[in-house]
Amino acid sequence: MAQKKLQRFAEIKTFSNVLEYPENMPGKWNVFFKNEHPIIVELGCGKGEYTVALAKLFTNKNFIGVDIKGNRIWAGAKNALENKLHNAAFLRTQIEMIEKYFSPNEVDEIWITFPDPQLRNSKASKRLTHPRFLRLYKNFLKPGALIHVKTDSPQLYNFTKTVIDLYQLPFISAIDDVYNNATISDELKIKTHYEALDIAQSKKVFYLCFSLSGEIENRELDVLLKEKINETT
Repeated sequence: MAQKKLQRFAEIKTFSNVLEYPENMPGKWNVFFKNEHPIIVELGCGKGEYTVALAKLFTNKNFIGVDIKGNRIWAGAKNALENKLHNAAFLRTQIEMIEKYFSPNEVDEIWITFPDPQLRNSKASKRLTHPRFLRLYKNFLKPGALIHVKTDSPQLYNFTKTVIDLYQLPFISAIDDVYNNATISDELKIKTHYEALDIAQSKKVFYLCFSLSGEIENRELDVLLKEKINETT
């Protein structure tokens, strides 16, 4: 297994659609894609199933899957290359560093698909929908840009709803059982490897859509959020 990982790490260095800790990328993604199409970022893309599937669905948009694990990115990047998806790319980096790679107003949407829910309250700030991260995203999102969250964790779903409510974020949509909804859009029908495992054992998939404005910069609310988290213990 270790040898296989090493081979994949070496191979992604030759992939034209993978960038590992690139320098001087802010403001240059449309140059990379050679068009002016909207840019959508998937955070914690894993094996890239969602990035690749979205790229197939929306050929007039550019998609960037972000993850730190190169052996996982390898799968999505190879799939995209084999299918000649020129609107799909992968960025290897830590999500904590994400604002380093985009300029203000460069990204049109964010997808967060089946992230680690970080179930311990002491690790709530590591959740990708915690205000700590949302403030990072705001630095490169266009005004009114949508954030899509898809998860099998009821805890993360409810936590994110609490954040939306507490910080008065513009709320677009919530679905508490995606596959029991007859009118879901094509992008919500995409299934990932992680989803099939049903690690949370919830037997349900949840979806939220919102944007950033409201009181997201109000750090005084972070104390109240922490109190609300502890109340659920």
